[in-house]
Amino acid sequence: MSLEANQSTAPRSNFATIMIFLIPSLIGVFLFMTPINYGGEFTIPIAILAKELKGALAHSITLIVTSVIVSMAVISGLATLFKPKFLKAGSFVRHLLIVSPVWLVARTLGAIFVLMAYLKVGTFSIGDTKIEIHSDAVGGLVLHELMPILFSVFILAGLLLPLLLNFGLLELVGTLLTKVMRPLFGVPGRSAVNCVASWLGDGSVGILMTAKQYEEKHYTQREAAIIGTTFSAVSITFCLVVIGQVKLAHLFAPFYLTVCMAGIAAALIVPRLPPLRFKKDIYIDGEEVKGNPEALPEGKTLFKHSLDVALDKARHAQTIKETLIDGLKNAVDMVFAVLPVVMAIGTIALVIAEYTPVFQWLGTPFIPLFELMQIPEAEKAAQTVVVGFADMFIPSILAAQNINSELTRFVVAAMSVTQLIYMSEVGALLLGSKIPVNIFELFMIFILRTLVTLPVIALMGHWLVG
Repeated sequence: MSLEANQSTAPRSNFATIMIFLIPSLIGVFLFMTPINYGGEFTIPIAILAKELKGALAHSITLIVTSVIVSMAVISGLATLFKPKFLKAGSFVRHLLIVSPVWLVARTLGAIFVLMAYLKVGTFSIGDTKIEIHSDAVGGLVLHELMPILFSVFILAGLLLPLLLNFGLLELVGTLLTKVMRPLFGVPGRSAVNCVASWLGDGSVGILMTAKQYEEKHYTQREAAIIGTTFSAVSITFCLVVIGQVKLAHLFAPFYLTVCMAGIAAALIVPRLPPLRFKKDIYIDGEEVKGNPEALPEGKTLFKHSLDVALDKARHAQTIKETLIDGLKNAVDMVFAVLPVVMAIGTIALVIAEYTPVFQWLGTPFIPLFELMQIPEAEKAAQTVVVGFADMFIPSILAAQNINSELTRFVVAAMSVTQLIYMSEVGALLLGSKIPVNIFELFMIFILRTLVTLPVIALMGHWLVG
């Protein structure tokens, strides 16, 4: 055998590969998943770092956020209109700047609202109602309270997420769960990777993974619809922001346990109900499923196969430079793409909540349900239910503003996370993909998830919060 051949096979499962798998993965688990006592409160290290960053930028962070949102609207508007040739097809920058008309409108509205809030202008009247976009209850609240938290968390989470995603941890966990996903949830074992990627990274990551695998015929129509609407879960990062928004960061560990328990309940029940139940078990091109693509390789145990898959990922892992670039892209995508949409959707939702009775009307049917579960301030809590379909952050904003009960804020925050289908990101991504779901089906799934998860959250809330 030649020296070249020896060199090509030598790295297999060697000490260096194991270290490449273990060290980044353990650091990632510590940063994102390990509760520690800090200042008398339990939190996770990434939250501490985000708080320090927010404090360091305290005097300029709103100006930075305003500049980001406004510049993004202007640049993406020009790029989408003229489509310059130097933005190569498939490139990260082109994907970031050239967007659909719906996303462009959202970014433009976000820029208008953030300027109004920053400059403290923008008062207009509709009939006898005087609406102040810049007020501390509307745009000012989103800019000065929510945006600094999001900005700090997005920067650090984006940069550090490759530690969890790129070195084999997901492959190990996902392959180990192959014997769980099919019997319990009716989906392939590989969907566990989508779920873990979403929980540890971002829901949009899970949707993009699902859409790609659906197009490559790894998932059927039914499987893709279930995975996209059930396992593209809200990440630890966003959970951290939500629980901090309702001023219960010290309860992050019980909060995340509650979210996981409610999410599992929804994953067990909702796919067995319409509309997901009626999706067809055929591939994107109409072909039917043949054989068992999940069969374990002959002569291998499940753990050995899982470890081999994880080490193979580590063996082909990125260099330090590539990992840093990947993390930087994550951070840029979160900050520049998500912040403008949250500013737009958040401000609109708060205007509706502050100046109209719409959410009161839509939430009225849920009041008896909250009262039945002995949730204090049931009427105020019910108003937050439907607004979660617009954006995941708005229920927690409304709860922080209007609800005094710690238990109720806990329930509202957990509910907003487990409802999962919010149109400012997850819903829009699903509708923009080839995954076979429409907006009416998404709203039905949103309501079903609310009805399934709310009793679980209420029970856990009474037990953990009191």
